[in-house]
Amino acid sequence: MSKILVFGASGQLGHCIKKVADEQQITEIVFPGEDEANILNEAGLDKLFNKYQPQYAINCAAYTAVDKAESDVDTARKVNKDGAANLAKLCKKYAATLVHVSTDFVFDGSSPDPLTEEDAANPVSVYGLTKLEGEQAIAEVLPAHYTLRTSWLYSEYGNNFVKTMLRLGAEKDQLSIIADQVGTPTYAIDLAGCILHIISNDNKQYGIYHYSNEGVTSWYDFAMAIFDISGTEVKVSPIRTAQYPTPATRPTYSVMDKAKVKSTFNIEIPYWRHSLEECIKRLNQQ
Repeated sequence: MSKILVFGASGQLGHCIKKVADEQQITEIVFPGEDEANILNEAGLDKLFNKYQPQYAINCAAYTAVDKAESDVDTARKVNKDGAANLAKLCKKYAATLVHVSTDFVFDGSSPDPLTEEDAANPVSVYGLTKLEGEQAIAEVLPAHYTLRTSWLYSEYGNNFVKTMLRLGAEKDQLSIIADQVGTPTYAIDLAGCILHIISNDNKQYGIYHYSNEGVTSWYDFAMAIFDISGTEVKVSPIRTAQYPTPATRPTYSVMDKAKVKSTFNIEIPYWRHSLEECIKRLNQQ
């Protein structure tokens, strides 16, 4: 496989890419430390690209604190827009292809149907807006890019909804979970596998692709599945978004249509509950 540089290697998705790369015995992949791979330091990035001469860069680095972004707009924009633009410029200079990870939060959630790559983006949060700006900044500079929008990411690594629910389920007798936001969870191991598959089967069909697991659920039903699979006994009450106000507005419906990524790269995508079972099994083995 071609030489790959991974940015945001210490985060959830970065860990999953490393795990999948190890399982697939991919050796031409580099996971530089945060100082060396700071996407806001263009001169440092130039040194890194010059040192490794990668054919691909994977950008997992992002500002993902959705609520905090509402009061920290400058930092969110620097990381999600300017950092992405910096990587695109360096990829262009060194003739590398960029695989960039984006989000379902670029949509407003008003569509009644699964969202395609052709649907108009209309973010309703600072996080979603800055991620969209990052997508646009890349597209302006670098034709050779794949942007993968994903949703509700979780894994054995980092902080995520699954691990939070398992912790709260062990600590509390009763929980209230939002039931009127609908989407699809994505096991970061599956997304990592998709990214590496695209690189190893690169057909130059550049652009935006949607990737999550298959199926549709709400946060409430997702939580119920977590407790069911893990054997956690806790009373869970469904609540409406209006009963749990947050600084950032979230899309009410962000199910994504994955026909394009499946047909273009000939991939099969697991159903969300099957992947959740695999994740919880791995967590139990830790």
